[in-house]
Amino acid sequence: MRIGVLTGGGDCPGLNAVIRAVVRKGAGVYGHEFVGFRDGWRGPLEGDTMTLDVQAVRGILPRGGTILGSSRTNPIKIEGGVERIKENLETHGVDALIAIGGEDTLGVAKQLFDRGVKVVGVPKTIDNDLNATDYTFGFDTAVNIAMEAIDRLHTTAESHHRALICEVMGRHAGWIALHAGMAAGANVILIPEKPFDIDKVCEYVESRFKTRYSPIIVVAEGAHPIEGQMAVQTGDLDAFGHVRLGGVGERLAQEIERRTGKEARTTVLGHIQRGGTPTAYDRVLATRFGLAAITAVHDGDYGKMVGLQGTEIVRVGLDAATAELKTVPPHRYEEAEVFFG
Repeated sequence: MRIGVLTGGGDCPGLNAVIRAVVRKGAGVYGHEFVGFRDGWRGPLEGDTMTLDVQAVRGILPRGGTILGSSRTNPIKIEGGVERIKENLETHGVDALIAIGGEDTLGVAKQLFDRGVKVVGVPKTIDNDLNATDYTFGFDTAVNIAMEAIDRLHTTAESHHRALICEVMGRHAGWIALHAGMAAGANVILIPEKPFDIDKVCEYVESRFKTRYSPIIVVAEGAHPIEGQMAVQTGDLDAFGHVRLGGVGERLAQEIERRTGKEARTTVLGHIQRGGTPTAYDRVLATRFGLAAITAVHDGDYGKMVGLQGTEIVRVGLDAATAELKTVPPHRYEEAEVFFG
């Protein structure tokens, strides 16, 4: 078989580990050939390919990013996009496709499968918000990066007696904020799943200042206040209809200063969370996903996503994986609230 591979959406540490595992097992064990499509769905849409063989994947295990490149191209929104992809797959002799990505990338994969494309999905997102898998690779690395940054913020906050706010990624799901905040001892954690009360946040800040420590607030980029308490962000939409986020941390700092009289500063980690070398956990998880994905293709089990349930790698339908986001449940947030203030 000749199998296409692409990585779509935001990049994250571990993508190269998946590609390496797919090619090493696919070529070495099954004797399949591979073609890499560049920059997510743009590759098969425009027929933009690169060589993807064993030599091409040597040495990429510890590298962040993706050797295939990525983009947020949405072929479903492009007139004739699906037909162009199918034509290009046929032109390049591609029998099946492995799509590595998050909710948007795999959502496209599901629609292509429904229209006759043989595809298997691999879950990738630092947000850990894909359904039907306990963890996605990239999440552990992002949490560790955020945790280390928050650890450093503690000391400078105490030196200057400031409230410091760390804004992390998380559009609809607050998993990074929750895990990084708990691991680094944040005094307040704000997530998209639960609108926050700015008055209560300020109470926590003032309570913390009564000790010899300064408050650290971790806020997910998609977190928002109770209606009417603060200005709500609006912005441009991307190809998948998502508002481009960013700035809640700065608005929060301004409100804290205005309401408490205490100095507040914001650090936005942004794409730092996506970059750099993956953790050992993410390297192993990504490798296992890659091995399982090429096995699913070899078995002809299309329309599936490989996922982690417990400690086992399983196959689940792309429809189950993309039907709804996996968000932080109330009981997990209640665990963190014990340490607020």
